[in-house]
Amino acid sequence: MTNFVTHLECSLTGKIYESGKVHGLSEAGRPLLVRYDLDRMRAELRKEDIANSKANGFWRYAPMLPVTKPESRISLGEVMTPLMPLHASAEKLGGKAGHIIVKDEGRLPTGSFKARGLALAVSMAHEFGLDHLAIPTNGNAGAAMAAYARQAGMRATVFCPSDTPDINIREIQLQGADTYLVNGLINDCGKIVGEGKDAVGWFDISTLKEPYRIEGKKTMGLELAEQLGWTLPDVIFYPTGGGTGLIGMWKAFAELKALGWISGKMPRMIAVQAEGCAPIVKAFQDGEEHAPLWQDAHTVAAGIRVPIAVGDFLILRAVRESGGTAISVSDDHIMSVRDNIASDDGILLCPEGAATAAAYQLAIETGDVKPDEKAILFNCATGLKYPMPAVISPLDKDQPIDYSRFQN
Repeated sequence: MTNFVTHLECSLTGKIYESGKVHGLSEAGRPLLVRYDLDRMRAELRKEDIANSKANGFWRYAPMLPVTKPESRISLGEVMTPLMPLHASAEKLGGKAGHIIVKDEGRLPTGSFKARGLALAVSMAHEFGLDHLAIPTNGNAGAAMAAYARQAGMRATVFCPSDTPDINIREIQLQGADTYLVNGLINDCGKIVGEGKDAVGWFDISTLKEPYRIEGKKTMGLELAEQLGWTLPDVIFYPTGGGTGLIGMWKAFAELKALGWISGKMPRMIAVQAEGCAPIVKAFQDGEEHAPLWQDAHTVAAGIRVPIAVGDFLILRAVRESGGTAISVSDDHIMSVRDNIASDDGILLCPEGAATAAAYQLAIETGDVKPDEKAILFNCATGLKYPMPAVISPLDKDQPIDYSRFQN
């Protein structure tokens, strides 16, 4: 299998690290980025090669990814996730029908976009011969890691905040991971994983603490560009916790531009957070390069409840370079938008995905986005994993039924 990787590079200092070896963070304690020979890739790889690939879903981009051996590729039947324009709910959000487009990542294995990053991370761990992976999670990353690790025959250990959505916890455990509930937040879980590396011997697969989840998440950008005929939208709203996807997409767009596959203006990247946990938003507004630990983090959107991110400067860099912004939304706004889109358009967003729609509405109101601009909202997981309103309309079959009630 053709591979174009040349080296890895510290995202903060630029120091070069040898590819083909197991790496965590750089010596500076920052994420490592995979670098490719883009000149050779441009000469040897064509768009048609991608279009004609017989591989499932994001594995169609294998030549643009770091896995070197076909047998290392761990798959659970990935698909290309659909683009679904909003129609009936568009006006309520302040936009135009068909101009607001949801990319529904809930169609991936384990029901979330975490399948992308963890498939690549697990595949590379498998290629390196690692046999025990550990991860802190707010739910969906742990589920994806558990599933891909078990598919690869590897041991998985997962640490969740004790108030992680119950369905996520059960899913993780049922898919073979040793699952533990921690009386704290995801950063507390991450501390346990980090401290256990030497004592237990597991490999830390936390967000951005190994180089390959970014590469998996960048396939969102590659796939989006291909679906739009190798063009890009005006603006992308992304639910931002650890921010791997936003960083990965920005990396993907830069690589596609270097290949000559896309041209023109890049999309504005908008980082979306909840008001109860918005370290990136505050750092953006304050003009800072790093985002300090957010105290008392809380939100109904568990997936973006990340009080501190090791890649904070990369998120902020992508937002600023793109001319984008960072927006926080309230939990009430998130849930009301989720309910409206579900009832009006039949699209059930997860709370984190609904946060992007709420942020879109605010961006329209402030003028940061115009109604006729093409906006992509990332729904990062299936809404079926999250609590929904109770149904309170019983019907007694043994009593006379007033059928006029169904005419209203």
